[in-house]
Amino acid sequence: MTDDIVKDYRGRFAPSPTGALHFGSLVAAIGSYLDARKNNGAWLVRMEDIDPPREVAGAADDILKTLELFGFEWDEPVMYQSRRHDIYNDAIESLSEKEFVYACTCSRKEISSAGKPGLEGTIYPGTCRYAGNKFNKEHAVRVITPKLRLTFEDRLQGLKTCNLHDEIGDFVLRRRDGLFAYQLAVVVDDAEQNITDIVRGSDLLLSTFRQIHLQSMLGIDRVDYCHLPIAVNEKGEKLSKQTSAPPLDKKNPVSELVRAMMFLGYKVPKAVSKGDLDQFWTWALKTWDLRKLVKNEAIAC
Repeated sequence: MTDDIVKDYRGRFAPSPTGALHFGSLVAAIGSYLDARKNNGAWLVRMEDIDPPREVAGAADDILKTLELFGFEWDEPVMYQSRRHDIYNDAIESLSEKEFVYACTCSRKEISSAGKPGLEGTIYPGTCRYAGNKFNKEHAVRVITPKLRLTFEDRLQGLKTCNLHDEIGDFVLRRRDGLFAYQLAVVVDDAEQNITDIVRGSDLLLSTFRQIHLQSMLGIDRVDYCHLPIAVNEKGEKLSKQTSAPPLDKKNPVSELVRAMMFLGYKVPKAVSKGDLDQFWTWALKTWDLRKLVKNEAIAC
């Protein structure tokens, strides 16, 4: 997709309620928001709350209030993944009917000892792929990955390629504890919400190949992707709750928004940095252009 105006552009921001919004989250939010608005498109918010053990009570509401405080406006009701389990089950049943998935009984210890290192952890060795295990609640569900190289053209990072089978392996769609994997939920939800463009952090570049594969298996049209550089600390670690990333300063939203634009490579006029939210968003929308963004996958902040 080009940077020309696209009337049917539909973008989204999909945070996980594992804590308060931090700077890294803001970069993804502002990128997806401005790209949608620049293309006269809709911008949606989806709450990825499908992993209760990692979630923080009250975080979802706090995230939405923070977005509002910072001047973000979404165009449709917020979608909550925790309310969509039946739909994710239907997707797995559809894949099962086509024999694209299988039940896996392997423990983490068994996978670790039999697998080999991959791009994101241990590659599943395929132990259960042809075992014929029956599907039940105690088994994980894995999708069969193809022995071919997948490619996509990222709007910012350029051509990306990966052999899912050799570099990542058959990945999980539903865990042994019954929780659904992010990879499945995001593909199903993007399709239902008719998302056309996804602007998010480059930490999800490899996830894109999994999602492209699932789109193909489910008969879903591929969307266009743009992966922004992620913010990392002095150790090179992605800013997150796990790396003790501080929450955004709610008392100074303009300052935080300006910092996010500067992180992405923009020079912000003093009048804008010292102005109010309306001034910032007016300037940001007029200025937004993917061709001006920093193409790095990660930047220290």
